Amino acid sequence: MSHYKPDPNKSVTLTIDGIPVTVPEGTRILEAAQKVKVRIPTLCDHPALGKRAVCRICVVECDGRGKLMAACANYVAEGMNIVTSNARITAIRKMIVELLLANHPQECLTCVRSKKCELQSLAEQFSSTKPLFRNEAMDRQPPKTENGTLVRDMAKCVRCGRCVEACQERQTVRAINSAHRSIEYEICTPYGQDLSGGTCIFCGQCADVCPVGALYEYDQSAEVWEALYNSDKHVVAQIGAQAGRILDDEFGLPPGTITNGAMVSALKHMGFNKVFDAGFFAGLTRKEEYSELLARLKNNGQPGKPLPLIISESPGWLYFTEKFYPDLVNHLPLRESPQSKFGTMAKASESGLSGLDPAKITPVSVVPGISEKYEAQRLGMGANGSRHVDIALTVKELARMIRLAGIDLKALPESPFDSVNGDSATDDPFTALSRLDFTEVDQGLKEAELDLDGSKIKVLAVNGLANARKVMDSIRKGECKAALVEVNGINALL
Repeated sequence: MSHYKPDPNKSVTLTIDGIPVTVPEGTRILEAAQKVKVRIPTLCDHPALGKRAVCRICVVECDGRGKLMAACANYVAEGMNIVTSNARITAIRKMIVELLLANHPQECLTCVRSKKCELQSLAEQFSSTKPLFRNEAMDRQPPKTENGTLVRDMAKCVRCGRCVEACQERQTVRAINSAHRSIEYEICTPYGQDLSGGTCIFCGQCADVCPVGALYEYDQSAEVWEALYNSDKHVVAQIGAQAGRILDDEFGLPPGTITNGAMVSALKHMGFNKVFDAGFFAGLTRKEEYSELLARLKNNGQPGKPLPLIISESPGWLYFTEKFYPDLVNHLPLRESPQSKFGTMAKASESGLSGLDPAKITPVSVVPGISEKYEAQRLGMGANGSRHVDIALTVKELARMIRLAGIDLKALPESPFDSVNGDSATDDPFTALSRLDFTEVDQGLKEAELDLDGSKIKVLAVNGLANARKVMDSIRKGECKAALVEVNGINALL
């Protein structure tokens, strides 16, 4: 397959379950079937990752030959006659699912991925509610929590390899790998060390692509409920528009269904005293970055504050730079993170307005993913001995809290964000970046010119860590001529 070079301008006609279909050469059987609404079950396949054909759930028959082939890893050919389901194929798929379940903990009701687990869905599809096999000698290792951020429960791992590819190929971090062969094959970390002791930047992509509950965010929702039920606590939250998009997906709703106003109402209904707009604190941070860029340009870079200035919305970028490019950390802005601003400003505002003891104010940050959760752990304590952010709750954790509270987000009235000391959202000085006419110069790399206070500077927009490495290498060699680099796509594969 690796030597196959399809011609995208050439069409291929084949038959899938008696349905004729014409697709471009280089289309996988799985993709061709999807075009004619034929669903082939998969487990190891993921749209953002490579094709591995590990689980074999997607096997199909081709041209009446006895040998089955994996639909996720084989391309279509002219005149193919594909059968995706018959008694033989169903029996084989059912057996594969049974064997996976034989080495999988039977605790679906308490699993964080219950009802959203791909193995659970396959078990339901193939009526595997009562496993045929059971590994009574299975050595169950307890789940391991890394840095109060990410949980690894490798007893649930189905060895699909998604997390390995996401970590090694997409994120180029290589904190997760595989070892051994045959029945000894396992997904592990280099030398069996903790993730915190290796190159992991806690971006959370391994958890996002995991089809089961082997990798997931450390759930702190119980801590939030405890604070909400404590009358001595004044609990405040920050949440942004991105959370609404994730909640749409979590609840299977059309994009744009859940608004900021509905999220504010939901949080107030759950008992939060104040709800602030995360965009307000992010805007303050962007203003600081803008001022720092102007200062660096004015001095044409200077020792300790060189050009280009490299910015990113994801805190994972800081950890990536620290791990792999420590000599370039001074290219990052010297500013307070939005989460830290939220914690310190919310406590100051609430204690000033209400006369509350800052120690009784509990800031809860609702964040898009695991990297922001890790950031909250790293922020540590403030000058007064309290944490900047007491709890960072991912949107997935919030979704579970909403379900537990029985809240119907679609039926909630709109409520406004609370203000911090009467301040409202601030304009983003880098708004012009989104309106620039970028030219793609390489895969995942675009450049443009930005008119900044009367002078034009070169701006690079980079998508993904693999592409960011190229830019960082060019900066290290002194070859990068840009004054500003923005790195995106750290927390999202798709």
